[in-house]
This record gives sequence, C-alpha cells and structure tokens, in this order.
Amino acid sequence: MSRMFGTDGVRGVANDELTPELAMKLGQAGASVLTRENKHKPTIMVGCDTRISGDMLANALMAGACSVGANIVYVGVLPTPAIAYLTKKYKVDAGVVISASHNPVEFNGIKFFDGNGFKLPDSLEDEIEELIKNNMQGINFPIGAGVGKIKYRTDAREEYINHSIKAISADLSSLKIVVDTAEGAAYYTSVEALKELGAHVIPIHNMPDGTNINANCGSTHLEELKARVVYEKADVGLAFDGDADRLLAVDENGKEVNGDEIMAIIGNYMKEKGTLKKDTIVATVMSNLGFFQMGERNGINIPQTKVGDRYVLEHMKKIGANLGGEQSGHIIFLDDNTTGDGLLSALHLLEVMVEKNKPLSELAKVMEVLPQALYGAKVPNHKKESYMEYPEIADAIKELEAKFKGKGRVLIRPSGTEPLVRVMIEGNDKELIDAEAKKLAELIQDVML
Repeated sequence: MSRMFGTDGVRGVANDELTPELAMKLGQAGASVLTRENKHKPTIMVGCDTRISGDMLANALMAGACSVGANIVYVGVLPTPAIAYLTKKYKVDAGVVISASHNPVEFNGIKFFDGNGFKLPDSLEDEIEELIKNNMQGINFPIGAGVGKIKYRTDAREEYINHSIKAISADLSSLKIVVDTAEGAAYYTSVEALKELGAHVIPIHNMPDGTNINANCGSTHLEELKARVVYEKADVGLAFDGDADRLLAVDENGKEVNGDEIMAIIGNYMKEKGTLKKDTIVATVMSNLGFFQMGERNGINIPQTKVGDRYVLEHMKKIGANLGGEQSGHIIFLDDNTTGDGLLSALHLLEVMVEKNKPLSELAKVMEVLPQALYGAKVPNHKKESYMEYPEIADAIKELEAKFKGKGRVLIRPSGTEPLVRVMIEGNDKELIDAEAKKLAELIQDVML
C-alpha cells in the first residue's frame, strides 16, 4: 500500500478517496499523536479554503479530534499560511488546513502543522498513518466532560492581515495592482492587506461560490491576469492559488514572473540591505538553470533540495537561511512565517518595486530564464513512484539524459500531490525540448495506464 501522506498532506478526490470517514480518523489519529505529550486538554486550530467539500471534511475531522478529547478553534476560510502563523500566535497545540491548494474543486486535502506552525516531518506523519491502519489501537476515547468542544472565531483573518502588512515598511499608493485570488482563500485577506497599504487594487476572481476555486484562474491559469494587467495599464499583476501559499506575478507588459525570478529580485534586495542570512536562497532541483547562474554572478549561495516546500524549509532551518522556495511560487520568508506565504511574497516584491522605483520587467532582468518544457503524464496514483521499473521508460530516460548531457537537464519525478509523473527538460532549443518532453510524457502515460 502506498504512503497516505504526500509532500503536502493527505490529498484525494473528496467523498471518494478522501472520505468523511478518513477525515474523522485523521482527526483522531492526528490529535492523539500531536498532543500526546501534553499534560493539559489539547487545542487544535482548523481552517479551510473555499471549496465546497471543506465544510464536510472539516466537520468530520473536528468530530474525530473532539472524540479523543481535543478542543477545536475553528477559524473558517483562511489561507494556509494564516493557519500556520495563527497556530503559533494563539499557542495552540497543532493546526490543520483543509485544502487541495491549486488543484480543481473535486480534490481536497488535509495537512497538519505542529504547535510552532511547521509542517510535520515524515516520521510524525508515519505515526498518524500507522494509528489509522491499526484501527486506533491504544487510543483513549473519553466520555462525559472529557470530550472536546469547538469554538468558532471570526476575527482571525484580521490578525493575519495585520501581521502581514507589518513585514514591510513601503507605501504602496503609487502602484496599480490587478489581483487574482483564484476564487480561493485569499479572496479577502490579500485584497484588504494591499488596500490597507494604499495600493489601487483591481481584484478578479474574488467571488468564491464553493465550486469555482482555481477554475481557469489563479497561479495555474495566468492568461486572463496577463490581459487584464495590460488593459488596465497596471504596474503589476498578482496571482495566488487556492490556499494562497504560492504567488506568481505578471509584469506591466503582461509577461509572467515566476517564483525563481521573484526570489532573485527579493534575494538580491535583501543581500544589499544585509538581511539575507548566509547570503543564501534555498531552492529545489526544479529551479531554472538561469537562477543558479544568477546566484554565481551575484555571490548568492543556492543549495538545492528535493521538490516540495517542506524540504526547502527543512534545509533552511538546518543551515539558518531565511529565504527559500520553488519556481512554482511557494516562497518562504522564515523571519515572517513558517511556511510558503503568497501574501508575504507579494508584499516583499512590491516593496522592492517601490524602493527601487523600477518596473517589474526591469527588476526581472536580474536573471535569464532558460527554456524549460514541463509535461505531466497521468498515471494511477499507486504506480507513480515505480515508473523506472518499466524497461521502455527507463531506456527512454537514459537516452534523453545522454542527448542533453552538457547542454541541458532532464528531470523526471512523481508528483507529491497528484496522480502524475512530471517530465521536465531544460535547454536552449525550446522546440526540441518541448517535443522531447511531450514524447516522453506520452510514453510514460501509455505504458503505465
């Protein structure tokens, strides 16, 4: 049986793979594992994004946690980074987010934070999973006054906004900004934070109805944002994903500025100010080759980790870095929060624009983005880790690696959150790498389905 937890919690199609029954068991097991050392009645914070299945799964999870004696603080719809921050601020024992991030509405997920607002290490997730597989053996189910209760808070989002805007000192009143909130958890917090800092904000996709999250909008669908920025003659466009832990930007000409470029812009600014610890930005193997070349030119160390912001964070903590992230827009500002935070990323980027008094297109020239082709091969979720066991796939990958040796990179990896094997090829000839990546992805899909 494959591991229940992926790189970002437990994910699946809601009410099919991720059922209310499983959510209840995750509530029971998660509460037991995360609070077992406590001498007091534990408290867990729970929040969710805007997808329709959030209420169903949140209530099931909260019932499970209450059944093992944990109290719940339910804060409703909030970005994932808000839950991470508030878990630590309120000094509760753990936090839980019900969200499937950038995925379509039919998916949902459950991820845990410890009492300090950090995602759980693999070892703790394994303990939670083991309890569920062993039918909660050894767990105490209290009765009477020992059962947990739920407290509902509606003021938490304002505390997150206030915390976020204190991270920068810039006045944003000179900026006209188009903001795409992906019909997700950022629909209120990001818009209000930017307005409080004086920006002229034009929000789009900020009327969630439970079914439209990430639907042709947000950080995975930039087409409308690009067009709107040019039409409005805006200074910048900002695109969040469904749970607002990632950010991509669009410059004044309608051109995408990805996570690597955002980190390069902010990292160089922080280095100038003396606030980039160890002169280091932690990235993953998926970051563009141009990003690493930028680091070499500018005296910035860029160690690489496995894909997943949890692995970026682990390495940041290990070496004492305060900036790291992914090309996809998960960026961690460890001085401000404990996880990827789209709003913080936006505010720090806008601060550089204001302080440098330069358009985003000019700031983005700090690095050259080399062509990359990225395709996803749809495969059964339980097979995605074993793609190299198929001889025709292994042979095709070896041939490609030989073909691009010294002239680019070939990276194949299973998705941590979706039933996909991702194929990425990097090189100078865009048409060639695109054709080769597509061909390999199609082969993987045909062989493994």
